[in-house]
Amino acid sequence: MIRFEDNPPLRVLVVGASGELGGALARLYARQGAHLCLWGRDMQRLQDIAEACCSAGAGSAITRSVDLQNTQAVLAALQSDDDTTPFDIAVIASGLGDIRRPGHVFEDARAVETLSMVNFVAPAVIATELAARMAKRQEGRRIGRAADRETGKIVLIGSAAAFHPLPFATAYAASKAGLARFADALRINAHPHGVAVTHVSPGFIDTAAARRVPGPKPFMLSPARAAERIAAAAARGAAHVVMPWPFALLRLIERALPRPLSDRLLRSLAPPER
Repeated sequence: MIRFEDNPPLRVLVVGASGELGGALARLYARQGAHLCLWGRDMQRLQDIAEACCSAGAGSAITRSVDLQNTQAVLAALQSDDDTTPFDIAVIASGLGDIRRPGHVFEDARAVETLSMVNFVAPAVIATELAARMAKRQEGRRIGRAADRETGKIVLIGSAAAFHPLPFATAYAASKAGLARFADALRINAHPHGVAVTHVSPGFIDTAAARRVPGPKPFMLSPARAAERIAAAAARGAAHVVMPWPFALLRLIERALPRPLSDRLLRSLAPPER
């Protein structure tokens, strides 16, 4: 467990807080007394999570319903909330998962658009704006003293699927792959300005959305356990974390295979028709 008792309460933005992983992250930071800003799609669930966070010890918990497909509104909301309560840490845990529908050869084109917006475009917009704002604040803190090592952190939650060109989940794999490359590029750019960017690539997390997808789900993590590992990675300023570790090994194995064999293997992983 990461503890911050010796520092002022952190101001934390959690994007996707109405999801099970986002909610677990919100509750984890609440136990440290953080001031929380919770974004999500399900307002009732957001309010329930905010109440639970306040009961768990959060300094405060405000909520905002956000449609990540409307990037203009997302940017305006971010600017307003960060102006009101400048964020020390932002965890972007929002995301959609989808696979090819039964009986279809390819995915629906509109689903490709939606997943691209929610999984890549909106997180990239949010992270870019926050990096600029955090860097400006860090520059101000450097006047007369060192920048605060506990602030200026952005965490982007991707997926181990980004490592593999999944033929039955092209939009999901590609959107997470785009996020992975963006996170790495932003990290390199932001580091000299006192802003740490952490990219997390989890495997299967035990959520309702994951359970709806047919097929085996090895090495599944609970949302609470995943949240602990993500917060720990953010606290130490890790560049990239793959969890659990077998998914890093699978990445190496797949990359080592000849392309024809790898292609056949990936096609064989398609969930059974429902």
